[in-house]
Amino acid sequence: MKQTEHPLYQSAFHIEPAEVMTQLPTQFFATLVQKVNREISAGHDVINLGQGNPDTPTPQHIVKALQEAAANPLYHKYSPFTGFSFLKEAIAKRYLEDYGVVLDPETEVAILFGGKTGLVQIPQILLNPGDLCLVPDPGYPDYWSGVALAKAKMSFMPLRKENAFLPDFSTISESERERAKLMFLNYPNNPTSATAPLSFYEDTVKFAAENGIVVASDFAYGAIGFDGQRPVSFLEAPGAKEVGVEFYTLSKTYNMAGWRVGFALGNREIISMINQLQDHIYVSLFGGIQAAAAEALTAPQTCVEELVKRYESRRNAFFSGLADIGWNADKPGGSFFSWLPVPKGYTSVSFADLLLQEAKVAVAPGNGFGEHGEGYVRVGLLTSEERLQEAARRIGELKIFR
Repeated sequence: MKQTEHPLYQSAFHIEPAEVMTQLPTQFFATLVQKVNREISAGHDVINLGQGNPDTPTPQHIVKALQEAAANPLYHKYSPFTGFSFLKEAIAKRYLEDYGVVLDPETEVAILFGGKTGLVQIPQILLNPGDLCLVPDPGYPDYWSGVALAKAKMSFMPLRKENAFLPDFSTISESERERAKLMFLNYPNNPTSATAPLSFYEDTVKFAAENGIVVASDFAYGAIGFDGQRPVSFLEAPGAKEVGVEFYTLSKTYNMAGWRVGFALGNREIISMINQLQDHIYVSLFGGIQAAAAEALTAPQTCVEELVKRYESRRNAFFSGLADIGWNADKPGGSFFSWLPVPKGYTSVSFADLLLQEAKVAVAPGNGFGEHGEGYVRVGLLTSEERLQEAARRIGELKIFR
């Protein structure tokens, strides 16, 4: 009997997903990728500025470290569940050198399978069903995913240009302050590319302490600051470790997006809970990758300096092209994104669709990052200066701005 003729396959057997699966947010970027791929399949030369995937390879000295470590039989066994001490010591050393932050490697550092893992995990370790989380709007959509998995609720903090794309804590109602148990922050910011001063983080620590709210600082773009300004870490603010944690990733700093190496840093109780949850889900990262990550963090940081210079040069070239076509926008202070206002008469989606269909330039519509992202598109500086200038030229040929 053929398998398809088995009675089981003729029955009304039905797979019923858990309720939480039906509550997960729609993956916004999947739709964008489909649109871009359709244009490429049709034979068009699309300049894809809608993605957030670093476009240059991992520095060779890090790759070499992995190649050598892969031959070490020590790393062919299970790694310690909380990771090798040498990697935790390396990130503590890097934070001390870069930000002046002192971390205990064993109690204040947790190794993650990429920064996204920690961002999705922290709502699950802190929030019960119905608890409230404060989320930036616009913001990274995977914050929503972690909250949904915890069956918790979200209250959005608008990020507006008139407030330098920083949340205004004074606008958060008393009832929300009482209910909220967790707050996400992200600077340099995705998608707005805004940066935050130390004074903002000092205010954040005070607000969090007064209201019993844990701060989750997403520092994914912490190495990428322009015009001679290094981004500020939340952990630089006095008292930060008492009220929260910071999430750091090697994806952007060292072009290691596919390697999946990240860290949670800060409050000891939260770090312990992250490790506890991960004990039930994972065995730690392959030891060879941990060794290569330690090499990235402890070797001379010339590759990072060169990366930042590359992004700044791309930014300048792109904004020079925008000025030529009359598209006025503020230059980003950090990250590898630009946050550009759409012209009058368009929504974020309609303008993004127009650019893709008519100019063959892909950008991410701002409303995919939240309600207050409407009116903007996000552009990634993740291609050559020549292609960025070509993108500006193509957009200019549409004669929208002049």
